[in-house]
Amino acid sequence: MMAGFGHGTREHPRSRSRTWSRWGSPRASGFEAGGGPDSATLGIIGTICAIAGFFVLGIILGPVAVVCGWLAMGRSWAGANRSVPALVALVLGAIDTLLAVIWLAGAATWGNGMF
Repeated sequence: MMAGFGHGTREHPRSRSRTWSRWGSPRASGFEAGGGPDSATLGIIGTICAIAGFFVLGIILGPVAVVCGWLAMGRSWAGANRSVPALVALVLGAIDTLLAVIWLAGAATWGNGMF
């Protein structure tokens, strides 16, 4: 039935008859449960970004490592299933970001003629 001209959709809501996409899911295989990388992969990526951030582009790679570590931990502090790479990525990324901000603040005051 068409909606409009007195034919409402209250009697036949779409969610009752079809709960999935009409064209099928792009993740049709049963092997993949989510749409992105799993927590172990995010933890490893975050750890690599945190370590690389100590040498180059710490102001960019530090926050990336923090976000990857936070997502790998399941966006929660609680829980015993935290992986070590996720925690390492979060802590090193925070240290890396803090050092980069301190370095930028020092460079700004040094170039200002204060010293």
